[in-house]
Order: sequence, then C-alpha cells, then structure tokens
Amino acid sequence: MTDQPDDPYATPPAGDQPGGQPPPPPPPYGQPQYGYGQPYGYGPKPGTNGMAIASLICAFFCSPLGIIFGIIARGQIKRTGQGGDGLAIAGIIISAVFIAIGIIVAIVSESTTSTTTGFGAAHHLLMAGAYR
Repeated sequence: MTDQPDDPYATPPAGDQPGGQPPPPPPPYGQPQYGYGQPYGYGPKPGTNGMAIASLICAFFCSPLGIIFGIIARGQIKRTGQGGDGLAIAGIIISAVFIAIGIIVAIVSESTTSTTTGFGAAHHLLMAGAYR
C-alpha cells in the first residue's frame, strides 16, 4: 500500500486547477478584461459633433444655415461633451463675415446703380411686379 490518499489541503502542481480542471482560456482578442480600464461612467470621449462640421461647411455655401447649425452645435456640445466647439465657432464667425460682405456688396451695388440710372435696382424690381 504505497498509495497515500490525496491531501485536500495540499497545493496543486503548477498549471493545474483544484479538482483537476484545466485553467480557463484567455479572453478573445479585443475584448476588455474585467477589473481593468476606466471606472464606470467614464467612457471614451465622444467624437466630433456633426452639426459643428455642417456649420463650417454651410458657412461657405449657405451662410444663414452655417449660423443656425453652429448655434445648435454649441448647445449639443455643452450638453454631451463632444468635440467640435472650435468648428462651430468658426462656422458662426465665417457665416457672419460672409453675410456682412454680402450686405456691403448689395448696398454698394445699389448705390452705384441708382446714381448711374436714376433708379435703384429695388425700384426696378418693384416696378416690374406692378406691371404684371
């Protein structure tokens, strides 16, 4: 009788689990391991706000929309913590500059048209509608 009963308090050999079970496999690639990472409530920062991007793009093509989208984007960014506040501000500023340039060009062209013909472009548009 050389066999001795197994000691339930003995440490298992290296690599073996108690009870003779193999160790659990490692987690698949790309899945986070439990117990590591950021605490609950602190996820990765959300991306750039889409309305901020739209504000900057619309600033060059339709300036009033650039201002509207920029204002909406700034409110969303403050609420959600997304990035893109600089884009929204740039869209608002560029839109405002383009609108101001458009107003100045319209005033200058109106004043030069009225001095050369005696009537402004607005007068001609009003008169054209009156004769229909």
